[in-house]
Amino acid sequence: MTTILTSTFRNLSTTSKWALRSSIRPLSCSSQLQSAPAVQTKSKKTLAKPNMKNIVVVEGVRIPFLLSGTSYKDLMPHDLARAALSGLLHRTNIPKDVVDYIIFGTVIQEVKTSNVAREAALGAGFSDKTPAHTVTMACISSNQAMTTAVGLIASGQCDVVVAGGVELMSDVPIRHSRNMRKMMLDLNKAKTLGQRLSLLSKFRLNFLSPELPAVAEFSTNETMGHSADRLAAAFAVSRMEQDEYALRSHSLAKKAQDEGHLSDIVPFKVPGKDTVTKDNGIRPSSLEQMAKLKPAFIKPYGTVTAANSSFLTDGASAMLIMSEDRALAMGYKPKAYLRDFIYVSQDPKDQLLLGPTYATPKVLEKAGLTMNDIDAFEFHEAFSGQILANFKAMDSDWFAQNYMGRKTKVGSPPLEKFNIWGGSLSLGHPFGATGCRLVMAAANRLRKDGGQYALVAACAAGGQGHAMIVEAYPK
Repeated sequence: MTTILTSTFRNLSTTSKWALRSSIRPLSCSSQLQSAPAVQTKSKKTLAKPNMKNIVVVEGVRIPFLLSGTSYKDLMPHDLARAALSGLLHRTNIPKDVVDYIIFGTVIQEVKTSNVAREAALGAGFSDKTPAHTVTMACISSNQAMTTAVGLIASGQCDVVVAGGVELMSDVPIRHSRNMRKMMLDLNKAKTLGQRLSLLSKFRLNFLSPELPAVAEFSTNETMGHSADRLAAAFAVSRMEQDEYALRSHSLAKKAQDEGHLSDIVPFKVPGKDTVTKDNGIRPSSLEQMAKLKPAFIKPYGTVTAANSSFLTDGASAMLIMSEDRALAMGYKPKAYLRDFIYVSQDPKDQLLLGPTYATPKVLEKAGLTMNDIDAFEFHEAFSGQILANFKAMDSDWFAQNYMGRKTKVGSPPLEKFNIWGGSLSLGHPFGATGCRLVMAAANRLRKDGGQYALVAACAAGGQGHAMIVEAYPK
């Protein structure tokens, strides 16, 4: 597929290539960093459905997302998740015994706390009678936690659910080699000295080689960065375009941080250290400095670098999701409705990062909306090349017809509505926690600008993806 896509998109007409480039090139200009114009409130239908419960987000929080190896490096994942849960309790004053269920997403699990949701809930003081489980779905793990909460409430099983996610990349499990593990297990079972000596005689020095975790596809053995590089090449996304998009993300995130728009952050007093109050990965640079970096994956001609990729991040998020009736009965003013959502799955070799392209038209059709109805877009930014390749795929009739079985393209999101408070490239990407951040950014943007609908989308390892419609709660 890569060869076909590369030849096709490189042979696009000069006019169409220039039109796309024109929409991307000004990303680094100061005009892009001005406050986006307030969304014009339109008279739109609500997405409420007859005989179905309205499900609302009452509030969502996250502890600051930090570069791995910094202030959270001596903690464990459940410490971060507990801090997010405590922050949510403090902000909402929800009685702990009212919560029916707790769900957390995570990706690289700490073996001592395999059900991190349960350990974090107990640590945060929730009742030991409150069930909790942990889900993993790569970068859309907390998306899955949220939609599982929606299902529990819609089916009448629960009225109040806390969903969230956590990742601690500062300390990941490193295993002994398989040969070493097998020998240790056999030694544990050996009953005599002779049996033990016989097993030890088979020991070889290479048994001590550790197995390091890798952000790679099990089915293809290819790192996600390598896939992003190939995807960018397939869609003719240049290094300059990727750097400009990354600079846009960092610049907009810095502006949002300075203006107080990242209001979902709750401070976290790190034991033995200072209180952390803001994300520390937001670092606007210059195109000149970014251009000096060497390719990170495909060398020497790749275009994906450390500057236009999301970084390894520690962080956690938590969200209070309720039936609307229960929320109002308890005196809460919800922030948003969680409406239609969809999960998609594609070829993990050549379409690993195209989840948003496949999920967006499906969720819009499910909700009866068009791209023009969406007031705020919040997409996960794994790599600049991934975002820009998705833009091109979404804006291509050829791709829609040949790969998606659709007659026409869905169209790419307008930049003035897209990730205007920064994204994963700048804010950080704790794998299991990003989904909740996306939804809260969408909800908060709708409230601030007076919009009605937001579209959240993300890609994930395994060639999967997710999209959801968020509807503003009436003021």
